[in-house]
Amino acid sequence: MYAVIKSGGKQHRVSTDELLKVELLKAEKGETIKIEDVLMVVNGEDVKIGQPIVEGASVEAEVIDHGRGDKIRIIKHKRRKHYHKEQGHRQWYTLLKIKAINV
Repeated sequence: MYAVIKSGGKQHRVSTDELLKVELLKAEKGETIKIEDVLMVVNGEDVKIGQPIVEGASVEAEVIDHGRGDKIRIIKHKRRKHYHKEQGHRQWYTLLKIKAINV
């Protein structure tokens, strides 16, 4: 059984007991959160697709940790114009452990 959820403007395919990195959520470490934005639920041959979300479906997840991702280097350069700019970015994330998929 798996589900497709929406979090942070992205879609994630999740199943139970899976670790998932999503964009930073305002939740404490160890807290259990309920994600209501479930776009699709698949249980064997039974497929439920929402328009846009599946009614009555939710995903329960436990917040394991908060952190920052790997550094991304942003480089802009124009040849022969004396223009060169470098920048870095590290995105904050929340690590979730999926506990249950409720339909």
